[in-house]
Amino acid sequence: MRQFFKFVLATVVGLVAFSFLGFVVLALVVGAAKSAGDQKETAANSVLELKLNEPLTERGRDSKFSFGGNDASTGLVNLKEAIGRAKGDGDIKGILLNLDIVQGGLASLEEVRDALLDFKKSGKFVVAYHEVCSEKSLYLSSVADQIYLHPQGTLEFNGLSTEVLFYKRLFEKAGIEPYIFRVGSFKSAVEPFFRENFSDSARYQTVSFLNSINGHLIGQVAAARGIAPARLKVISDSMLVHNAADALRLKLVTRLGYFDEVQDYLRGKLGVAKDKKPSLVSLSDYSESEKDDEKEGATSGNRIAVVYAEGDIVTGKGSDNNIGSTKFAEAIRKARLDSKVKAVVLRINSPGGSSLASDIIYREVLLTKKVKPIIASMSDVAASGGYYIAMACDTIVAHPNSITGSIGVFGVLPNVQKLLADKLGITVDRVSTGKFSDLPTITRPLSDFEKRTLQGEVDRIYADFTTKAALGRGMPVARLRRLASGRVWSGLEAKENGLVDVLGDYSDALKIAAARAKLKADDYQVQRLPRQKSEFENILSMFGNDDDEAKTKALKTELGPLYPAYAQYQQLLQMRGVQAKLPYALEIN
Repeated sequence: MRQFFKFVLATVVGLVAFSFLGFVVLALVVGAAKSAGDQKETAANSVLELKLNEPLTERGRDSKFSFGGNDASTGLVNLKEAIGRAKGDGDIKGILLNLDIVQGGLASLEEVRDALLDFKKSGKFVVAYHEVCSEKSLYLSSVADQIYLHPQGTLEFNGLSTEVLFYKRLFEKAGIEPYIFRVGSFKSAVEPFFRENFSDSARYQTVSFLNSINGHLIGQVAAARGIAPARLKVISDSMLVHNAADALRLKLVTRLGYFDEVQDYLRGKLGVAKDKKPSLVSLSDYSESEKDDEKEGATSGNRIAVVYAEGDIVTGKGSDNNIGSTKFAEAIRKARLDSKVKAVVLRINSPGGSSLASDIIYREVLLTKKVKPIIASMSDVAASGGYYIAMACDTIVAHPNSITGSIGVFGVLPNVQKLLADKLGITVDRVSTGKFSDLPTITRPLSDFEKRTLQGEVDRIYADFTTKAALGRGMPVARLRRLASGRVWSGLEAKENGLVDVLGDYSDALKIAAARAKLKADDYQVQRLPRQKSEFENILSMFGNDDDEAKTKALKTELGPLYPAYAQYQQLLQMRGVQAKLPYALEIN
């Protein structure tokens, strides 16, 4: 009898759970259908409020398709489109930047900043409010007509920095011996595996491009705030801003005030009575879902394909978060073979990755170049493998603060024999038909001959990389190699050295592509590739068997700020073949 009741109870619980799951799926499907078909109507006399409290990525991911919102992001495409549409929308009278800690690369933020400056040309206002203002937040809000900072708030303005974790001692304690194969004194991607700090060359190049980017940032903020650049650099280098009063005194903000005072300011700008609440429209309510085709010309059948390449470059199909060689080669091939596509823009935000995968994509770019214009648009990062896939394009467009170059390759092969034997008590024996049948192996030391063989392959791939780069840049190989050796450059430095052609943004790249294809501004549509998942597909994936995605979310939650170190360790374990990748996991703060 007890067993009978157990079965009954289990059946009831199962039915309840299934019914609840069905209700959740139905609600999400209905919500997706509503968001796809019924954009919220904007009230007259409104202000577009931009909070930007999610990471800024090229195309974005909606938080409603992510449990806990851990991988949600704001799409740069949708954000710029919303700001541009607000410029000509009679119902939108201004923009409120309600910002704290903005998460995004400086090149992406410059595109948003430029969009805000263009918005102001309409005569509409921009006002900013901060409780905590990071350096990146100030970079955006510096264009505002009024900048409010909470009286007890803080403003960070002390220059840029980056820090790297080094694992030499960890590997020594664990009994892991990394074999390093690289070309170029600046190819420092592998330094964290065998050093305890920066080499002189790594420090030199990092100081160089950080100062270049910081100088550009200071110049932009100085022009917007009416402060001499030299004075602003002193304020930054000496960290003269300690509190809100300092920020006001040094003219980095215009007012100290609470949010209700910002609302009073908005009432005045909108002509709204004091007892009425200003109408604020959120970005999610105002922006439209990204469409595969964005119409520039109302009726034209001409298209410019924009291929978005964001993340590490890997072999195979890849995932939503990286650049799979199969998927992206197919996307570029599709654009090349489509007679309606008159030009291609390759939008890159990548630190690189597999040299093989990079070369597969490079080949499709080269084939496309023979039949139609293809323009590279560099976002925050287009380095090493990211530069590899750009170098065959007709024109390379980069931001002054893009991170690029790093023309070099490396390979890493760990020997874990001591870890297995001394730490875990595991020994390994082998039977082979030939002397080198087990190569590559991670369970025994390499012989000198094996080391020379692997280094020779790295040298060969580097020679191929630099030869192709010189061909794409139209310069002698010897000169290109002086700029290579794995050295990282800012976009501004790269332009000065001939590694990029034009300093500009995505819009500039699109205009160049249209001009090369002899298309007028109103005579084409923009086709975005690869195709993103539909809202219904996102819903299904939430209830699918994506164990890797669920594991990643759980680890991010559990490890917090230590997750990047874990992720870098996992990347080391998963590396296959020679890599063309940016030095270390570079994050500028």
